[in-house]
Amino acid sequence: MLYDTLIGPFAEFDFMRRALVGVVALAVGGGPIGVFLMLRRMSLTGDAMAHAILPGAALGYLVAGFSLPAMTFGGLAAGFAVALLAGAVARATVLKEDASLAAFYLISLALGVTIVSLRGSAIDLLHVLFGNVLALDDDVLILLAGVTTLSLLTLAALYRPLVMECVDPGFLRSVSRSGGFVHLTFLALVVLNLVAGFNALGTLLAVGMMMLPAAAARFWTADITRLLLLATGFGIVSGYAGLVVSYAAGSSLPAGPAVILAAGLLYILSLLFGSQDGLARRALIRPHLER
Repeated sequence: MLYDTLIGPFAEFDFMRRALVGVVALAVGGGPIGVFLMLRRMSLTGDAMAHAILPGAALGYLVAGFSLPAMTFGGLAAGFAVALLAGAVARATVLKEDASLAAFYLISLALGVTIVSLRGSAIDLLHVLFGNVLALDDDVLILLAGVTTLSLLTLAALYRPLVMECVDPGFLRSVSRSGGFVHLTFLALVVLNLVAGFNALGTLLAVGMMMLPAAAARFWTADITRLLLLATGFGIVSGYAGLVVSYAAGSSLPAGPAVILAAGLLYILSLLFGSQDGLARRALIRPHLER
């Protein structure tokens, strides 16, 4: 019975194996990205960028239908355009970067929904917004694997300046002029992973595989290396658990939301029982009285 529940779906069905490979790739590539977004206090930036890719992907859909190259290229173009425009507005006006990014992502979200609605149906819109992780083909898996590989190699090359910028950005600026390049490269990785995730989980849920495992991991360790490993592990567990629960529930629970809900459950459990300032630990260990 346990075998039929936990392993049977992946042993029997090819689409379940493909979905598992896809969510593992998203966890391995997106988990470390989410950790650095969290440490740099850019968690909401990831959410904004996830919405920003929608009009580009929608234009690709409008031109070529559900074409992976068209929608991927469109999403990349839109994501980079919003990031650059938000930065330019922040530097040229009194508006801060977070406010300008929020404005552009709201415009992008509305524009993307409008573009999809011009040609497609409500089902097409739901597919773009929420994806279909159970329908991954070879091209999407190759894209996910390629983006994950590129992300890991780039993070390895930029690891020290990224960590330094998280800990003391002022010191990094004083000893090196690479801060701007590192920041733009990191934003490019965020966009790449969101576009890859969009093909599996849609534009609204893709950021969940980045941020929820990273946030959950923070309640268990403060060491950056362990954070990266734990966030990746939490992402893989969430993906596997979400697929198993979705399969057991049948058509009543879509796989994509099930994966994100599993990650959300891990976050809540970590919030309650985590060894690093979890609520239960805080309640049990009372601070000593000071004179």
